[in-house]
Amino acid sequence: MLNRTGSMRDRIAMYNGNALKIGMFGANCSSARTATKVPERWSASWPDCLKLAQMADAAGIDFMLPIGRWKGYGGDTDFHGTTLETMTWASGLLAVTERITVFGTVHAPLFNPIIAAKEFVTADHIGEGRFGLNIVAGWNEGEFEMFGVKQREHDTRYEFAQEWIDAVKRAWTEPEDFDFEGQFLKLKGVRAKPKPYGGTRPIIMNAGSSGAGQNFALRNCDAFFTATGATRTSVDGAAQKVQEVKSQARALGREIDVFTIGQVMCRPTQAEAQEYHQHANVENADWSAIERMMALRNITRENTPAEDYAMKRKYFAANAVGGYPFVGTPDRVADELAAFSKAGVRGIAVSFVNYLDDLPYFRDEVLPRLERMGLREKNGALIS
Repeated sequence: MLNRTGSMRDRIAMYNGNALKIGMFGANCSSARTATKVPERWSASWPDCLKLAQMADAAGIDFMLPIGRWKGYGGDTDFHGTTLETMTWASGLLAVTERITVFGTVHAPLFNPIIAAKEFVTADHIGEGRFGLNIVAGWNEGEFEMFGVKQREHDTRYEFAQEWIDAVKRAWTEPEDFDFEGQFLKLKGVRAKPKPYGGTRPIIMNAGSSGAGQNFALRNCDAFFTATGATRTSVDGAAQKVQEVKSQARALGREIDVFTIGQVMCRPTQAEAQEYHQHANVENADWSAIERMMALRNITRENTPAEDYAMKRKYFAANAVGGYPFVGTPDRVADELAAFSKAGVRGIAVSFVNYLDDLPYFRDEVLPRLERMGLREKNGALIS
């Protein structure tokens, strides 16, 4: 392991000076962020995740962000039907890497906060300060039913999440035993040692899209993860969202970084990249899985005009699952990533149809271009 400073600022910067953070998104889930039937789609097996983490670490990739998924979406591929639990996944990857930050994605209503706080600290010590927490208040009713847990009303979920993160943070910081008395949580004689690595705490991220969710993130988190329709389709949409989030954070006396998501399909020519995007995302889309995801958002053939439904169905396949499509030559992909950075986006969690097949070309061709633009340091140089 490499020695690291103990400042919260360096934690949030993921221990390097990269102006634009690049992460790998969704690698713990089968098919990752592409609902496709192509045979080369991502397996999410442990051996493949291990190879990816070590490859990403050596390439200077900043972080890995998993999806907290417990139940797939069905379809011909059972999209996301095979997943690795994020905390054990993160701990395993932190043990075999040296500098990459690895997040755990945790649904607050499913985990006792004191058990969760201990898990986070354990992962943080394994990675010597490289663990990050992505907190989720919960939205997928079918998954919660698996645990016998009933979803609360929407805004109440964030009231519970506030108590939950308050309890976690106290477990991270209270030097001696403490009691916690809230509306939802009543904890007696809590003892939580050791504390997070290096005398600080893990970087905290949240992706709440509603008003209540965004307010929760602004109050409690270091990074706001946004993936709206606007950020999935345009740089201007991302810029507008960044301005909105940062303005609201400053009104609360806080600063917060904004992250988003994208799918990378980079090839030597624009035609090759566009052809593969059409091939994987549209021609071989797992349409039944996509329609299931749409139905969870109450978009069905029964309640949506046919023309509108067809348009939304294609949008889900091309943009909604993977995020903004970075499709093109290394020059074009680098230029578009740079445009997001100029728009104020601090980091982009990207996915590939197959990370092990596609990351080497991205590493060799796109990252050096971002270095030359001044957005990234050579191989993610560590803060000294």
